[in-house]
Amino acid sequence: MDYKQLIIDSGKEMMSKSLTVSTWGNISARDFETGYIYLTPSGMDYSTCTTDDILVYDKDGKLVEGHRKPSIEKDMHVKIFQSRPDVGAVIHTHPTYSMVFSVLNWNVPAVTEEFAQLIGKEVRCAEYYLPGTLELADSVVKALGEGMATLCVSHGAVCVGNDMKHAFNISTVLEKACQIYYMAKSIGDPVIIADKDVEIMQNFLKTQYGQ
Repeated sequence: MDYKQLIIDSGKEMMSKSLTVSTWGNISARDFETGYIYLTPSGMDYSTCTTDDILVYDKDGKLVEGHRKPSIEKDMHVKIFQSRPDVGAVIHTHPTYSMVFSVLNWNVPAVTEEFAQLIGKEVRCAEYYLPGTLELADSVVKALGEGMATLCVSHGAVCVGNDMKHAFNISTVLEKACQIYYMAKSIGDPVIIADKDVEIMQNFLKTQYGQ
């Protein structure tokens, strides 16, 4: 697989799905065979980036290839990969409704079935630290745990997946759930799916859903 091209295409997809604005947000992917991490550069337009702009790091976060400044959240991506051997892709987005709950420092519970199936019981907020700091990276890793997403207070969302398609699915489902939760709370008390039912649905997704 051409991981550099994957990062380029994913940056364009992130913009087309309105998961971020301008040059904010960042994306990474891991080659499970080599352990190399492919990362977006800092402050570059996703529509004009080329494969020459993508940076490559080893599992310890040491530069292997690339001449651009890396995303300010490079350490966050590296630390997630180090803590989660199952993760093949990380997407840090700034979408509107996810941002609403990050600004409120509110965890997002399982309010939709797709959220319950793909993400689980809730998405927790990571403790606030300045962007690009090791403290933020550690906070995100802690809040993420074994889950699929976390919210960075006043900052955005971080979603992971075993591959890029999976990570985008998580990001899309999270943003939709945040929108629904916001709208539901504005007119009433949303029903939260019980933990036991979340577990049943996740097991169904893993063992029975699909062909």
